[in-house]
Formats: sequence, C-alpha cells, structure tokens
Amino acid sequence: MSEGSTRDDAARPLRPALALALRGRCPACGEGRMFARFLKPSPACEACGQAWDRSRADDFPAYIVILLLGHILVPLMIEVNAALDIPLGMQALLWPGLAILLAVAMIQPAKAAVIAFQWSRRMDGFR
Repeated sequence: MSEGSTRDDAARPLRPALALALRGRCPACGEGRMFARFLKPSPACEACGQAWDRSRADDFPAYIVILLLGHILVPLMIEVNAALDIPLGMQALLWPGLAILLAVAMIQPAKAAVIAFQWSRRMDGFR
C-alpha cells in the first residue's frame, strides 16, 4: 500500500476488543455504544467514528447461543431431575421458559463478540 493510504494498520488485539464488546462498548475506542437497539449495530461509534453497520454476523451468534444453551441446560435438566421430583407439567413450563430467558440474555453479547472478532481480524468490510 502507498504511504497516502487510508488503511489503518494499527494492532487490533482480540482479547480487549471482546471484553469491550461483551459490555456493549465500541471495541475500537471503548467509549461509544456498539448497538443502537437490541440487535441493531450502531451506524458508527459516536466517539471514534468506527462504522459498525458494515458487519455481517448473520446467523453465527444464534448458533453460538444454541450451542451454549444446550451445554448449559441439558446437564442442568439431568441434575435437577435426579435430585428433585418435579412434575412433568411444571417442567414443561420451566425448561422452555429458562431457555428463552437465557437465549435473550446471551444473543446480544454473542453478536457483539462476533462483530468484535471480525473487526479485530479486519474481516468483512473492517479494513
């Protein structure tokens, strides 16, 4: 690239970027918000101007959440059923309700982590 290039060659370490993104902060500067709404990335960071609407996380955050939910809920269900005698009707309300609550709590941090990973590796429009 030429010296007049606009490409940012500064280091983008993954660990600090993930730590900031999981808190909903801009991985580039740590000041601005990463999301404008629940799952809608901000067009750009209000502090540093880094564009977040270029990211294409697609379905990967949902796959991460599904994988994690399975690894959390299945052992929990087995242990609870072994220790307690909960009626089947109560379990039919408990486990899907818990799965929905956990999925809603985990989806935004999962999407933020995917976007931060893409940004730190200069993938998919983050040059």
